[in-house]
Amino acid sequence: MSETLPPVLGLHHFAWRCRNAEETRHFYEDILGLPLVHVIRLDRVPSTGEYCPYVHLFFEMADGSYIAFFDLGDDTAAEPSPNTPSWVNHIALRVASVDALETMKQRLVDHGVEVLGVTDHHFVRSIYFFDPNGFRLELTVPVAPAQTLATYRKEARALLDAWTETRRHAGKETPVV
Repeated sequence: MSETLPPVLGLHHFAWRCRNAEETRHFYEDILGLPLVHVIRLDRVPSTGEYCPYVHLFFEMADGSYIAFFDLGDDTAAEPSPNTPSWVNHIALRVASVDALETMKQRLVDHGVEVLGVTDHHFVRSIYFFDPNGFRLELTVPVAPAQTLATYRKEARALLDAWTETRRHAGKETPVV
């Protein structure tokens, strides 16, 4: 008898620590155009009961999902992982068209934000930049035809299995528990 898992419907929010709530609001609302739609201010963490005064900010994207931030009131941003290159950890946000991507790039540049790209990944085109907290963002637009994406989907597991086998032969495979 197979078990049917309930589907994960999509992203509700991705949360990250920020150094300063107002600085973060300015960047996400005034520059990127994501409206601030909810703020939670508490002294205790609801899930743990731990005492830690904070403000939790939610910025809404057009699809109804959010990017969120915690300001712990200590003027400290999240520290980058010392064992991970700065280009690895990021969140990619989708825009509607290549023109929209170019418009956002120019807007960021006009506001003094250093932007890398437009980078052509063949299935998407992307720009990369950091927010005031040192958090890396990508704005991206899909450009591959549906047939290409269907081929990627069909080949994904075999490509991962080949990578896993390569790691196993190199003695770098971590067993799945």
